Amino acid sequence: MEDLLRPIYQEKASQSNTLGILILEKRRPISPVTDNFDVILFIIVKDARDPWYVKHYEFEEKTAAMHIVDEELLQHWIETSSYRRAVEWVVDGSIIFERNDYIANLKEKLRSFPTAIRDLKKAIEFAKLIRSYSESKDLFESGHYLDAYSRMIHSLHYLARLAIIEKGFHPEVTVWNQVKKIEPEIYKYYEELILSKESPEKRVQLMILAVEHAISIRAKASAKHLLQLIEESDDPWSFGELKVHPEIQEYALDLSSMMEYLVEKELVEVVLQETKGSGIYHRMYKTSDVALV
Repeated sequence: MEDLLRPIYQEKASQSNTLGILILEKRRPISPVTDNFDVILFIIVKDARDPWYVKHYEFEEKTAAMHIVDEELLQHWIETSSYRRAVEWVVDGSIIFERNDYIANLKEKLRSFPTAIRDLKKAIEFAKLIRSYSESKDLFESGHYLDAYSRMIHSLHYLARLAIIEKGFHPEVTVWNQVKKIEPEIYKYYEELILSKESPEKRVQLMILAVEHAISIRAKASAKHLLQLIEESDDPWSFGELKVHPEIQEYALDLSSMMEYLVEKELVEVVLQETKGSGIYHRMYKTSDVALV
């Protein structure tokens, strides 16, 4: 199949801004990793006019998708897990062209999973987990058991991805296959939620306790990215200052629920500042002594 696609990728390889080209072929009849195309041609470039260009082909009853992605966008996907398929294409794809060992170095970087990127990813998944879990608990307490069940499934998914990152791996599309090998306890939670013969109400009730414990023991490590940022300033932060900080934009939408959880767990301390209104105070935030231990 590579031979059939050679005229397409050779043209791209000849261009000076092309950093590398990978190819990944479909391995199963149903292939989420390749979006069910028979082959993915993944081309990484620099200074692209269009950050992500996609073109579909058909030949000899086969299908192919060509993705041309700017390296800055690819790095964003890698750092935030916002497009997991791209990470799998880099990890599992075969190199058919690269400039100055670009893809070999990228594969090694993904394999080593630098701490800074890992901490950011943990914070992103932890923030999503806190919000989803809180929503599930609230729905349960309001008597909306099926909705609570649905949110709990999402919560377990975020917990699973967080556990995978903790172990130094990048979450894949087939996340539960990973979790089964890496963190069997969380996989067991998932099985208990979806396979139990108990009522949805009872299943969610049991899972609220289990997930609360799983979140609690991970809180400090998972929030490290945010806690370190808060610690950078000697003065307390307002929520508004934190929310617009460029380093946390990937989890800014879930920051409020995450902060309240960290305050509850005494990892973040609230500092009250007077306002012009009598008895009304600004809530400011700083890391607690517990967070620094």
